[in-house]
Amino acid sequence: MVDYHGANNQSLYSAGEQQTYMEQENDWDRDLLLDPAWEKQQRKTFTAWCNSHLRKAGTQIENIEEDFRDGLKLMLLLEVISGERLPKPERGKMRVHKINNVNKALDFIASKGVKLVSIGAEEIVDGNAKMTLGMIWTIILRFAIQDISVEETSAKEGLLLWCQRKTAPYKNVNVQNFHISWKDGLAFNALIHRHRPELIDYDKLRKDDPVTNLNNAFEVAERYLDIPKMLDAEDIVNTARPDEKAIMTYVSSFYHAFSGAQKAETAANRICKVLAVNQENEHLMEDYEKLASDLLEWIRRTIPWLENRAPEKTMTEMQQKLEDFRDYRRVHKPPKVQEKCQLEINFNTLQTKLRLSNRPAFMPSEGRMVSDINGAWHKLEGAEKGYEEWLLNEIRRLERLDHLAEKFRQKAAIHESWTDGKETMLTQKDYETATLSEIKALLKKHEAFESDLAAHQDRVEQIAAIAQELNELDYYDSPSVNARCQKICEQWDALGSLTQNRRESLERTEKQLESIDELYLEYAKRAAPFNNWMEGAMEDLQDMFIVHNIEEIQGLITAHDQFKSTLPEANKEREAIQAIQAEVQKIAQYNGIKLAGNNPYTTITPQSIDKKWEKVQQLVPQRDQALQEELARQQSNDHLRRQFANQANMIGPWIQNKMEEIGRISIEMNGTLEDQLTHLRQYEQSIIEYKPNIDQLEGDHQLIQEALIFDNKYTSYTMEVCILFTIPTCCSPLQLLTTIILTRDAKGISQEQLHEYRTSFNHFDKDHSGVLQAEEFKACLISLGYDVENNKQGDAEFARIMGIVDPNNSGAVTFQAFIDFMSRETTDTDTADQVIASFKILAGDKNYITAEELRRELPPDQAEYCIARMAPYTGPDAVPGALDYMSFSTALYGESDL
Repeated sequence: MVDYHGANNQSLYSAGEQQTYMEQENDWDRDLLLDPAWEKQQRKTFTAWCNSHLRKAGTQIENIEEDFRDGLKLMLLLEVISGERLPKPERGKMRVHKINNVNKALDFIASKGVKLVSIGAEEIVDGNAKMTLGMIWTIILRFAIQDISVEETSAKEGLLLWCQRKTAPYKNVNVQNFHISWKDGLAFNALIHRHRPELIDYDKLRKDDPVTNLNNAFEVAERYLDIPKMLDAEDIVNTARPDEKAIMTYVSSFYHAFSGAQKAETAANRICKVLAVNQENEHLMEDYEKLASDLLEWIRRTIPWLENRAPEKTMTEMQQKLEDFRDYRRVHKPPKVQEKCQLEINFNTLQTKLRLSNRPAFMPSEGRMVSDINGAWHKLEGAEKGYEEWLLNEIRRLERLDHLAEKFRQKAAIHESWTDGKETMLTQKDYETATLSEIKALLKKHEAFESDLAAHQDRVEQIAAIAQELNELDYYDSPSVNARCQKICEQWDALGSLTQNRRESLERTEKQLESIDELYLEYAKRAAPFNNWMEGAMEDLQDMFIVHNIEEIQGLITAHDQFKSTLPEANKEREAIQAIQAEVQKIAQYNGIKLAGNNPYTTITPQSIDKKWEKVQQLVPQRDQALQEELARQQSNDHLRRQFANQANMIGPWIQNKMEEIGRISIEMNGTLEDQLTHLRQYEQSIIEYKPNIDQLEGDHQLIQEALIFDNKYTSYTMEVCILFTIPTCCSPLQLLTTIILTRDAKGISQEQLHEYRTSFNHFDKDHSGVLQAEEFKACLISLGYDVENNKQGDAEFARIMGIVDPNNSGAVTFQAFIDFMSRETTDTDTADQVIASFKILAGDKNYITAEELRRELPPDQAEYCIARMAPYTGPDAVPGALDYMSFSTALYGESDL
């Protein structure tokens, strides 16, 4: 017989955490003796509990201390609740047979790790009520309560925590123990309502009517949940402190009745969590696709505009193109730069979430990869750069063309005015009826004309050269210029031919004619070049000029001053020519000669010389004024250059300094990740707050462009560099920190662990490049305790790890890949096997699940989500409407995980 001797204790477990709980039950014997009401409650409860199991074998007990005396029903009870076979009982009626049967039962209990104290077979056979109740309580503890486990607590504590969790939402219920917390009956009703709300109208229960509440719960449990009535409402209400063991026994029946629902609830919660992650990821994918499509469409529309090199005909039209380009750079492009940066952040955030939840990587639709967007953006910037260069070159070309075209028109008009009537003059036959003196005069006059003609040769060549340059620069009105130039050249050739013909005619007649007025001839010879000089001077004084800086205008002013210095000498020549005419008058008057009209050798009169001289005198101060105005304009332009340079030289270093500070944040570990993220966002905000300075600089830049200033020797900073630096500066560090925080939260990594990871990473990142080269990473792993030394086994292990952290074989390990690896080594995530197991619980161990089961177990939106995506089940045990949850899990995690 087994030795069941010991101190006056109820019973103890010998293993694990149950030892502590069972030691708290040492007062069972004393408490029972102190309160007979407890013994009554235990008799009723333990009897009902035993019958709830014995009826499965077709029997029951009436008197708990009598019906177990022969050991037969005791052995049968243990077989039913354990599912195991006990040794064959002895059928004799003698006391020894009964003791042997009871000992077989007690031996079986002891084999389950239970150490029975103060309970022997003889006491049970003799019908000792106290010992019999103690034995049954030991059986209840071992087979009904010990295996209860809730959130790492078990047995009594686990059962109490389960009751607290289930009844927490109900008013007037506060479960703190297994005695007085149940006296008003509301806790029993709350347990039933929580799992089967259709059975109880909880809102109609009153706390001040405990008997009604208790009877209601007991009757509903017996009728609908197959839990026998183990307690009497009156006994509980009329007892100051209901028996804890009776309450625990009854409550444990509720736990086991609802355990299937508990498993289903746990499975449903896991599936809901997985589906919520998947739905959120799909939403992020849709957002990425739309944002990528919109950005690519904008780039597709913009590139043709930037690649359009169709020149405009006028400066006004080209300046409008430049203004449109400024609007594009200032207004339209910056938001798209921000969109591109945000798109990359969203893409990397999504990939991180997918990786952390063991989902397949996101592959955007064709043409919408980040690399596609970067390629399109690179093409956009290439077109943009070429467009800006073309605009500036085209404006310079048009500016030059306008200047040349106006110069061509001026020179052509002067030449055409001079040639007007010359063909008629050269073709007249006046010499046929002229006297000798008249012939001589005509010959001299013709010689003077030839001199004048030769002097105009340079002007014709200038006109032809300007026309040629206009053609080479693709002037839009080149046909009319060429036609006019051709006409001038043809006329010039005609004049040369006519001049030669007239000279030959006069020379044939010259032998017959004499007498020429030498004085008139001298006047004509000197007046012609002087008149031509004055015309050239007037033309030069009225000539248009274009300059781009102070040095060029000062050069023109110097040249003009040199011209003015020649005026006294020219005035002496004018006075000398006028003196010749005076001498003619004097001789004629002295000799009594009546002069017939003007000088026969020239049409240049003294009056015309004086008039042109006065015109030259008027044009000189006008030229002075124009040059001084242009000097003032160039000085203003130089002021604009200095004004822009002062701002740019201040803003440029500020931006570079901010970039260096942001770079230090991404490398150093100061404070928590949230602190670093806050610092980065503060830098981002400081850049936004600094934008008024950028706007002011943009205003100065616009004034420079409106003034057509194309260079600035006072600064190396351009407007475009200052604008583009301020937008994406924080994007990459913000993106990295956001990804690290997501990893930390998803993997449950502590701040201390992250700091340790960062410290190790920075220590071995010797060149501060932000990545670990292969040898640096190996040294880091060795410092962390990994066996990757230079041997066959170590090399294989290092190759395996590198395959994880550097799948693209780049030879470098990023900090994100490093913390992914470290967190994967220390944490677990949900897997496809776990999700399949959860679905299997909801399906009642079937290989398929029905839409009805999904709608019953899951929230409506997630149930419909599964139904829409699950393929029909085609296994041999398939039924109509069966769905394949295995294929759904495959879609969630990818084939490799299964």
